[in-house]
Amino acid sequence: MTRVALLGLGAMGRGMAARLIDAGHDVCVYNRTPEKMVALAEKGARVATRPAAAVDGAEVVIAIVADDGASRDIWTGSEGVLAGSPAPDAVMIESSTLSQAWVLELAGAVAEAGYAFLDCPVTGGPDGAEAGSLTLLLGGDDAVIERAWPTLQAYATRKIRFGDIGAGTAYKVMVNLMGAVQGAALAEGLVIAEKAGLDLKVVADALSSGAVASPHVKYLTSRMAAGDHGDVYFSLGLRWKDADYGLRLADDVGASTEISKAARALYEESLGDFTGDENESVIVETVRGGRPLRR
Repeated sequence: MTRVALLGLGAMGRGMAARLIDAGHDVCVYNRTPEKMVALAEKGARVATRPAAAVDGAEVVIAIVADDGASRDIWTGSEGVLAGSPAPDAVMIESSTLSQAWVLELAGAVAEAGYAFLDCPVTGGPDGAEAGSLTLLLGGDDAVIERAWPTLQAYATRKIRFGDIGAGTAYKVMVNLMGAVQGAALAEGLVIAEKAGLDLKVVADALSSGAVASPHVKYLTSRMAAGDHGDVYFSLGLRWKDADYGLRLADDVGASTEISKAARALYEESLGDFTGDENESVIVETVRGGRPLRR
């Protein structure tokens, strides 16, 4: 049994925490919105009102929050993780999708505080978190990964080390940027098909079994064709954020990204049409002309 602190109970964090509890670990959770902690408390988790309190005595600390700002508050705020008292040999794990620049800065702060750190975004979606089948996208020392792996197996079945700290994040923002490009191309393709008079249900079926039918395209195709953007799997706002972080990385390394920039521009335009809390498939409505969602 490991004493674990998990900070951030969004769509991914809730499932990860539940799997850790089911595996028999001593889990303390923290979330800025307290009501999200209730179900996990009923399941056996301890709850904390501050990140610093959540990590008291923790051997593994895992954060999974929305963006750089939330991560900064969780880790280095006045009541953040590094103001707390984890176990002296604790492993600090950042599993959020963040900018590489912030992850590298955070790694330095954690090292200065005397703890081991892993850059560890995850992939597999909320259903994967609930099923315990996530993949870890890792940057860090092999020895630290092996120390943490027995605990992380509660919600992950695969781990891929991309290199040193920052490499896991580099892969995650790159692949999520590719997802934005796929989504933008799909939205434009479906509107072309619609304007050409094609039946979108037939088009969706054909796309989902054709040459471009990646899992990402299949999930978005059904949502876009049906105008179903309310049952959120991955939000418009988070996709725009990830694309933006991916393009920041591209700028840092001097990569050409004209196609990716065009995709980000579509998501940004859609944020002007909608709240950002809708499913990312809502970009198809912006391509249609920003019309209200179909019912």
